[in-house]
Amino acid sequence: MDTNGGDELSHKMPGQELLSIGTVSERTGVARSALHYYEDVGLIASLRSAGNQRRYPRHMLRRISLITVGSKLGIPLNDIKRALEPVPMNTMPSEADWLRATAEWKRVLEARRRAIEELEDRLMGCIGCGCLSMQACTLLNPEDALAREGSGARRLEATDDEDLRAT
Repeated sequence: MDTNGGDELSHKMPGQELLSIGTVSERTGVARSALHYYEDVGLIASLRSAGNQRRYPRHMLRRISLITVGSKLGIPLNDIKRALEPVPMNTMPSEADWLRATAEWKRVLEARRRAIEELEDRLMGCIGCGCLSMQACTLLNPEDALAREGSGARRLEATDDEDLRAT
């Protein structure tokens, strides 16, 4: 897309202006390298000027800000991407688009909250337990699950990819 020599377009409708990567980086506080990465993994999208420079629709600022907030909360980028799937990248999102994304985002946050609360409950029981038993510990080895896997070290957590290969 030609951006008239790389200048930001101001004659477009509000929210449709195209911003340079430097402007987006400055306005969101996100490094250019992170913006490149977000684009590579499909979290955001840009257009290219006649000079092959990235230009971001102004509405992408909100999306980038939500990615930043989610990342700061420790939410994996795959979960953020899934939550933002209902929000179009090629046009200015509508209120309905954001409401759909909000519903998914809320589902992700509620699942994380439940997991944290469960861990907290188990930790509180574990702190006062004093059992020091890897066989009876409901937090580290519920129902002595490690015994079924045989002897030896079994404490390394599998990654998502390893979990998928095992099934």
